[in-house]
Amino acid sequence: MTHGQFLLEVRDLVVHYGHGRRRAPTTAVDEVSLCIAAGQTVALVGASGSGKSTVGNAVLGLTPAASGTVTFAGEDITHAPPGRRRALTRDIQAVFQDPYGSLNPSRTIRQTLVEPLLAHRGVEPVPARAAVSEALRSVGLTEDVADRYPAEFSGGQRQRVAIARALMVRPRLIVCDEPTSALDLSIQAQVLNLLRQLQRDRGVSYLFITHDLAIVRHIAHRIVVLRRGRVVETGTTGQVCEAPEHPYTRALLAAAPVPDPVAQRARREAYEAAAVQR
Repeated sequence: MTHGQFLLEVRDLVVHYGHGRRRAPTTAVDEVSLCIAAGQTVALVGASGSGKSTVGNAVLGLTPAASGTVTFAGEDITHAPPGRRRALTRDIQAVFQDPYGSLNPSRTIRQTLVEPLLAHRGVEPVPARAAVSEALRSVGLTEDVADRYPAEFSGGQRQRVAIARALMVRPRLIVCDEPTSALDLSIQAQVLNLLRQLQRDRGVSYLFITHDLAIVRHIAHRIVVLRRGRVVETGTTGQVCEAPEHPYTRALLAAAPVPDPVAQRARREAYEAAAVQR
């Protein structure tokens, strides 16, 4: 795929933290590049502190870039002014890790879902009510939950509500930052299945940020592996998961849990041996 055919392009992105007169800046992201086509999921994978969430925040405009570019649908949005950033939330939404902290506890589900719709479209109450019902149905919830509060829901249900909120304005890209890591394994699978189904139905693209390579096997088309702020490996999901080239990628795969402890130990030993040989 050639330049210009991608929905999102991140080129040579650099992000620094800790600016100040007495502190030298820390480079959290160092010349990271990735591209996402329409209807595609690219997973950004790395251990805690690898810089993966910082990349997501730079795409969302929450963290300033020191250098490099972020291009969306052909537009350079790297340093977009606040007004343009607000308008961009029509096309770029986010789902974050904590389903307990991402919803306002004092607002009903309906109030939470209507807010982005009103901000972008100024719709009348009846169309807004219909849009809420559609969004809830799309994530497997019924309309009768709309007038309840977040405290009345499980973690998995709250994450479904967070996804419904992101869908309200029919975005083209959703940045999913560890959206399943706070959930039980069975609920993780449900949320991943939901995201895949929504992609098939709506053609939405995902930047899927996670530390868990076992999860991205089931959702990503391509994988970008990040270590200490730098890309160490990239490729299709099959390439990266079945024939990883970098020792760090092999270590991440070995760390991903499998049900059989004997198989898990054998995998870890094999990957450690391969890493030493490298």
